[in-house]
Amino acid sequence: MHGKNPRINVVLEKPLYQAIQKRAKKDGLSMSLVVRDLVKEAMELQEDIGLAKLAEYREKTYSKTKSLTHKEVWSS
Repeated sequence: MHGKNPRINVVLEKPLYQAIQKRAKKDGLSMSLVVRDLVKEAMELQEDIGLAKLAEYREKTYSKTKSLTHKEVWSS
């Protein structure tokens, strides 16, 4: 019986499939769990790249004269 989580089918090149198979065997995990963990890691890296770009943009466009002081932000 299938679990409640959504599923996805992926077609892999043979060397990539074999690498995942080898890692799963080494770690004592299913191939599905290895692929899930790799996808999570890739998504986190993509998020980090996006946040770094945003930080870089904000750093370039920062204006001390337009920014609020700590007191201005936290006073009621």
